[in-house]
Amino acid sequence: MFSYPSATHEHPITQTKALFLALLCAVWVATGLIGHDPWKPEDAHSFGLVYHILQSGDWLIPTLAGEHYLDKPPLFYITAAAFAKLFSPLLALHDGARLASGFYTALTLLFTGLAGRELFGSGRGWAATIILIGCLGMLVTAHQLVTDLALLTGCAIMQYGYSLSHRRPQRAGVLLGTGLGIGFMAKGFIAPMLFLFISAALLLFRNWRTRPVFTSLGIAALCALPWLIIWPALLYLRSPQLFAEWAWTLNIGRWFSYARGGDYDETFYYVKILPWFAWPALPLAAWAVWQARRKVLHQFEFQLPLVSFAVMLVTLSLVPNIKDIFALPMLLPLTLLAAASLSTLRRGAANALDWFGIMTFGLLAILMWWGWAGLLLDNHAKITQWLKEYQPGFEPTVHTPTFWIAVIATVLWLVLVWRVGRSIRRSVTNWAAGVTLIWILAMTLWLPWLDSGKSYRGMVVSLKHALPKQYDCIASRHVDDTQRALLQYLGNITTRRHAHGACGLLLVRGTRMAQSAEDETEWKQIWEGGRSSDKNERFRLYQKRVGSR
Repeated sequence: MFSYPSATHEHPITQTKALFLALLCAVWVATGLIGHDPWKPEDAHSFGLVYHILQSGDWLIPTLAGEHYLDKPPLFYITAAAFAKLFSPLLALHDGARLASGFYTALTLLFTGLAGRELFGSGRGWAATIILIGCLGMLVTAHQLVTDLALLTGCAIMQYGYSLSHRRPQRAGVLLGTGLGIGFMAKGFIAPMLFLFISAALLLFRNWRTRPVFTSLGIAALCALPWLIIWPALLYLRSPQLFAEWAWTLNIGRWFSYARGGDYDETFYYVKILPWFAWPALPLAAWAVWQARRKVLHQFEFQLPLVSFAVMLVTLSLVPNIKDIFALPMLLPLTLLAAASLSTLRRGAANALDWFGIMTFGLLAILMWWGWAGLLLDNHAKITQWLKEYQPGFEPTVHTPTFWIAVIATVLWLVLVWRVGRSIRRSVTNWAAGVTLIWILAMTLWLPWLDSGKSYRGMVVSLKHALPKQYDCIASRHVDDTQRALLQYLGNITTRRHAHGACGLLLVRGTRMAQSAEDETEWKQIWEGGRSSDKNERFRLYQKRVGSR
């Protein structure tokens, strides 16, 4: 039904289209940042560190439930604390803190778009941005309270700095140094490693060994110095022991130990997940490289994203920790290459991607509306029974504002699908719009259902009601630091580690089937609970019997 014009007839992005694309990006970024409790693991862990800054005012040493967490510098946590305090009159602290995720994600989209425009010309900036928000790996992570988003922003700024180094070396140097510094203050040494390896690899190509590029790299080193020096120096002045723990035990020494005797079974983990994690950027990037295969190694606009992706893939595959979220930086060069593919994308491939997105997201939207209506009407469909069993005790209700937001989003998506003009950008625009629709439905219709199972609030309220009116302190066993931080935030319940015999109350985390491990002659169980969605994890509260030591 739809056809695509050739590259020579590509329609320019008018002011109206640019406004629409900016609105689409803004909606995608903002949706899901507020309205729910910190979710375990990533959200809750990061907010615990943010909450410590808000309570103590100490921003220098990341601390969670009284324990130092020095594996990452504190830039993201400081930013989140600033947002939480700034918006505290209007938003809950955890919602305000999560705005930092939107802030860094918006910066990532901006600099990715600027890099795309600089490398591949007018129109490719918006294409790169839209492709990035359509990547499945970005969807959930971009709306969580995770420090990797600040690293991603640093990498995006560096990509733009590299792309600008031939034309505006001074500005490029400042951007490179700033991006490197933000990345370092977000995740530590990984950003400097990427900078060094990417720079060295690019210099292997003749058209990167020029005076402007060397000028850019020199300025970048100077601009990065304050970022690389100030916080480590302050940490050292506060505590040389903590500095050594951060620099060696948790970073450099850990990498050396892993290099000497690490388990490399997961070396190809990112290769296995990228087909879905980087969809649809990966196939579009592969097509761009194939179409430009005769010149891809001779033109700097292709050399930069190819080298960046190769360096990121190899470097991140050989570090001690390997997780889905750590693959985020690889999306940037893939997105830039994907933006270059649109002018050469064949009509059949473009139509296939377009219709695949329409059918996929249309079907998912129908299922989400149907499942939500089934819960609300309490019908006897199998999916309704499964949803009720997964979140026992959940009582569905119609929240009028979010209901109408979901309705409007669905109608607008239908209008967009059928009315958007024919363009080589249509397939990626429709895909990004479909991803945004599904996310809006999840964060409006389904948010109460999700929050009831993922949040610890109900469990903490139940525990607080079970506490005796008078007690000295609460010891904890097998309760991790994230859960201890949430107990403090949600219920003002402070627990102590390694204080088993010193407190009159003991909170133990175990499994549903586990028998009481406490001496019943000394302790009596007075409460048991857990999250409704977690069928295995249970918390039990014990009180020391009168006369026990």
